[in-house]
Amino acid sequence: MSARGLSQEGRPLTTLVRREAEVIPLHPVARPIPRDVEETVRMLLASLDDMKAEQIVEIDIRGKSSIADVMLIATGRVARHVAAIADRLAKDLRDAGHHGVRIEGTPVCDWVLIDTGDVIVHIFRPEVRLFYNLEKMWSSGRPNEIRPS
Repeated sequence: MSARGLSQEGRPLTTLVRREAEVIPLHPVARPIPRDVEETVRMLLASLDDMKAEQIVEIDIRGKSSIADVMLIATGRVARHVAAIADRLAKDLRDAGHHGVRIEGTPVCDWVLIDTGDVIVHIFRPEVRLFYNLEKMWSSGRPNEIRPS
């Protein structure tokens, strides 16, 4: 291979990589959701419901991303409500034995992200949720997988 990024055949390397990707299709990895993930999702959904979160949506993202198995999206009425929901979920996760849970966005509480590793929870104020529209992004091509809770 020369210094100019050409292969021995004289084709640009990017063309060869692109052809390789066309020949070997990438298939999503299908694996069952572990039982503890299902229990975590049920516990989080119950907590969201208890805290009067609105428009709760569950999206199965297995095979779409390696960041998690399930994504929950919910809306709080105002920043204070978003903060209260996030605090409750963090407490419930600690009580259930989940350690290393990462929480981001609490100072402003327009959008709080709670990452348990297998489950990601997004809690938005209504305007912020409309702006980012995560449901559309994560359910493209798989609209039947959005399950309102």
